[in-house]
Amino acid sequence: MFARVALAFALAVAAGSASAQNYPDRPITLIVPYAAGGPSDSIARLIGQSMTTTLGQTVVIENVSGAGGTAGAARVARAQNDGYTLLIHHVALSAGASLYKSLTYDTVNDFAPIGLVNYGPYVLSAKKTLPPKDIAEFLALVKTDGRNISFGTAGNGSGSHLCNIFLEQALGTKVNQVPYRGTGPAMNDLVAGQLDVLCDQTTNSIPHLQSGNIKGYAVTSLARSPQLPNTPTVDESGIKGFEVTVWHALYAPKGTAQPIIEKLNAALEVALKDEKVLKTFEDLGTALFPAGKRGPTDLQRHLEAEVAKWRKVLADAGVPPQ
Repeated sequence: MFARVALAFALAVAAGSASAQNYPDRPITLIVPYAAGGPSDSIARLIGQSMTTTLGQTVVIENVSGAGGTAGAARVARAQNDGYTLLIHHVALSAGASLYKSLTYDTVNDFAPIGLVNYGPYVLSAKKTLPPKDIAEFLALVKTDGRNISFGTAGNGSGSHLCNIFLEQALGTKVNQVPYRGTGPAMNDLVAGQLDVLCDQTTNSIPHLQSGNIKGYAVTSLARSPQLPNTPTVDESGIKGFEVTVWHALYAPKGTAQPIIEKLNAALEVALKDEKVLKTFEDLGTALFPAGKRGPTDLQRHLEAEVAKWRKVLADAGVPPQ
């Protein structure tokens, strides 16, 4: 009996090793937990193109939007841990651990970290016809009439939602938060003048600001963005210490074999040294995590720290889980 069990275990290990050695031998699905056309989708497609070349198999982007990015995360957490279903997610993955009471996954323990990708600020932008001329006038208007100003979000716990919460907390007011399935559709409505305000990543905002489709009031980093030198920070406006940043990372389901994680991390590293990727990131005002400090172990530590950070921030803001 013991011999049969030992043999079965050995065969299973051998099969797993062979599978990892031959990985990948078919297309890989990279889940984006937001709608197509948004910043996370753009970053996924850019990274995916490079990884396709490196791995010799197509990285297929699939948008699984809804519930502030938790629907896509849940899909990956439930997937086979064979390296063929991956997740790209941002800061909302860590905040969601405190914003949702009934998540079907454990944020810290149900994903195998692959690597950190990029980080950067948000831009507080508005439709062209919104009356305030600068950030001071804008904040004054929000403080007195926030409930009549529509602020787009990509759902509860999304980066845009967190930015709005910070602003509400700083001004001691409430705004009219309008949820979308991603900031891609929200940006479309902002450009069309059907939405008043959107706090979105530089990757999505800068092209529209440069083309004059929208106007930018401020960035949410403590220092100005080199790509938007004439756009002040919220901190400069008098709300000292106001800082909201976004960061992206790649994950696989828990239990994915280490050799597969290593292949994926190596392919990600190739992408993050690709001149096309670097130039696009620079143009869109987003930066890479330092080389040598963005691997699986670094990502796990970063994720755990961010979960703890947002748990405190949201509790202090009096935001209850839903």
